[in-house]
Amino acid sequence: MCGICGIFHRDRARRVERDTLAEMNQRIVHRGPDDDGFFVEANVGLAMRRLSIIDIQTGHQPISNEDENLWIVYNGELYNHRDLRKDLEARGHRYRTKSDTETIVHLFEEYGRDCVKYLRGMYAFAIWDRRKRELFIARDRLGIKPLYYWYDGKILLFGSEIKAILAHPEVNAEFNRGTLAEYLAFGYIPEAETMYVGIKKLLPGHTLELGESGELKITQYWDLTVQADDGSQPRQHYVDRYRGLLEECVSSHLMSDVPLGVFLSGGLDSSAVAALTTKIRREPIETFAVGYGEEAFSELPFARMVAKHIGSKHHEVRLSREEFFQTLPRLIWHEDEPIVWPSSVSLYFVARLARERVTVVLTGEGSDETLAGYTRYAWTLKNSRMDQAYRMLVPEFGRTLVRRGIYAGPLSGAMHRKLEHTFLVRDGASWPSFYFDNFYSAFSGVEQEGLLTAEAKAMCGDAYAGSMNYWNGSSGDMLHRMLYTDIKTYLVELLMKQDQMSMAASIESRVPFLDHELVEFTASIPARYETKGLAGKFILKSAVEDFLPREVAYRQKMGFPTPWAYWLAGPQLDQLEQLLLAPRTRERGYFHSEGVQRLFAEHRAGSRDHGNRIWRLLNLELWERVCLEGDPVGEVAHSQGAAVAR
Repeated sequence: MCGICGIFHRDRARRVERDTLAEMNQRIVHRGPDDDGFFVEANVGLAMRRLSIIDIQTGHQPISNEDENLWIVYNGELYNHRDLRKDLEARGHRYRTKSDTETIVHLFEEYGRDCVKYLRGMYAFAIWDRRKRELFIARDRLGIKPLYYWYDGKILLFGSEIKAILAHPEVNAEFNRGTLAEYLAFGYIPEAETMYVGIKKLLPGHTLELGESGELKITQYWDLTVQADDGSQPRQHYVDRYRGLLEECVSSHLMSDVPLGVFLSGGLDSSAVAALTTKIRREPIETFAVGYGEEAFSELPFARMVAKHIGSKHHEVRLSREEFFQTLPRLIWHEDEPIVWPSSVSLYFVARLARERVTVVLTGEGSDETLAGYTRYAWTLKNSRMDQAYRMLVPEFGRTLVRRGIYAGPLSGAMHRKLEHTFLVRDGASWPSFYFDNFYSAFSGVEQEGLLTAEAKAMCGDAYAGSMNYWNGSSGDMLHRMLYTDIKTYLVELLMKQDQMSMAASIESRVPFLDHELVEFTASIPARYETKGLAGKFILKSAVEDFLPREVAYRQKMGFPTPWAYWLAGPQLDQLEQLLLAPRTRERGYFHSEGVQRLFAEHRAGSRDHGNRIWRLLNLELWERVCLEGDPVGEVAHSQGAAVAR
């Protein structure tokens, strides 16, 4: 596990400055505090930071092939590298190390760009081909490992984190304002754009190739194109097959030459991983959990129950309100973009706790998006069926009157919120309204109209274009289309959060639920076996119910609760309003001050819950200050984080 970065000049006469490359590499030192490495030759430079996990003694990077015509820097883990090595050695390839990194080099020798089709794991890597004078970059199928790049037609820069690219003197940290509408809606940017001008993501399942000719070639090598089975197999067939594959994936993810543990929230997913890890290792494992001082927002009792059940060596950390706010600016710096979910902060704290004892952790990420674990999936299926009948029975003008009546009526806040999620308010003819605004958007398109200034509206793109591209490109029944869209958008952001927050604490996190062969199998499971009522993941629940307490396997999903709403009921709401209406904030010209004031007034009065919207605006402002304007993180933490924590 490590971080990588690099520079490639199209002009062979323009040499890479090693000091510049070293500065880029230094920006991501937290990703690999154990070692660094460089390959600099004329117009190309590769660098890496290493967190030593596999082949600690001889796994130093960059690594080359036998004749040193191929050089690689690599971030990730290959869980099938031993099997690949046997085959490659049989074909005549000679290894100098025991690392999985070298396996990729020999695969590239053997198969060229098709080498990625043989890889099973998480990875982002760059290979320099001396003979062809070409750079080849790849990212894993699901996007577990990040990779960003900047290309102006003359220079290509790349890195595991955006901050490495921003360290280059030719790149300015400038807001890509066309992404503002998407950010306000989702909190993240689907597809290749980032919130920085000129900096893009290499999308999951894609490769990038660039030679001195200057043609940038990006190719998709994998997509989740598996169709659901016809339903002729009984449900138990999928349960048994899933159980077998999951055990195989957890076992492969235990590969490590350093201590390893499990993040344990007490929910189904992490509990299943912890229990299987214990079963496979046949010894007590280390488990780690995080909670808050506010007991009502803590899942620690459930984590303790599971830890006791499996006999793990369990460790906990509690996060205070003051720590939350004071740490937020630094974590925004680590994430390079505004933080989407408050749970990122708690993830960092549990990663920091784990780093005291282990270097690698397994997590439960990915089960919800592949096995329909969120309530929104089953709710949308039911909502859609009711909407079809409603639209047949009630004419459009009648539906409009009902919708207006609900918005204007004297309903309580709780009842209003419930009705907002139903077909009575949502427009069934518009998927962005019916689904995205219903479950994802902090600010819907209509709400943005009243918040954004004319200048901001003029610079904004379509808030839903990126997500709709995936929805429109999906196929099959509605459930599998929703899962596909989430895997391509929402899950990619979750994985970025998982990577950046764990690497901020210099710890590697692994996600066995997202082994691509397991994900492909889940895509084949018929929709009728996935959900029951408004609950999902019944394949997983059935697969693990024999080794987990029933109250864990079948308890209602909580997500990872944060006391954000509770904190906003106190005096910190006034502090946040002052921050978001400060002269410096208003001068950006994005939002009508009256719109921001109305937001806080309605939240304070309890007529509407704007907690998610306030979080979105707060993170945007802190990101502007820390990542674009270069305010020292410590100063922002003191002047802003400490202020709202009072």
